[in-house]
Amino acid sequence: MLIRNARDDELALLLDLERAAGASFREIGMAEIADDDPGSPAELAGYQRAGRAWVATDDTDRPIAYLIAEPVDGNLHIEQVSVHPDWAHRGIGRALLEHAAAVAAETGAAALTLTTFRDVPWNGPYYRRLGFRYLTEAEESPGLRRIRRHEAEHGLDRWPRACMRREI
Repeated sequence: MLIRNARDDELALLLDLERAAGASFREIGMAEIADDDPGSPAELAGYQRAGRAWVATDDTDRPIAYLIAEPVDGNLHIEQVSVHPDWAHRGIGRALLEHAAAVAAETGAAALTLTTFRDVPWNGPYYRRLGFRYLTEAEESPGLRRIRRHEAEHGLDRWPRACMRREI
């Protein structure tokens, strides 16, 4: 497996990958999440142009997982990480997060942050195993509060959500 920057010609494929990864939400009664529109290649292009869209590839250099991130309040915020279900449970998501942590350290970020579903096994509990901790509301930075408000406006608070942080 290789982790590298995403290329322009791969952005549509990354959205297909996200749809495939999201299908597992249907199995736990979260069909709205499984059916959620992952956005457009143009939206991913902003991350890609900024150098904050990374893919993990198979031995043919085809993306099998991706991660996008953005700076938020001095930290690197994980906006999305998706692994194709055919490649799940092989440490690929972990490897992408470690790559993001290395990039964050190089740029002087204090931590990785993310928002996630608290009770979905491959979300909150998974990130805890990788060294993230849940933030209290008082610990949330202004940027994280803005992200959470945006998520709530889009109905994601129908299920318990949380902000998490992992020191670099």
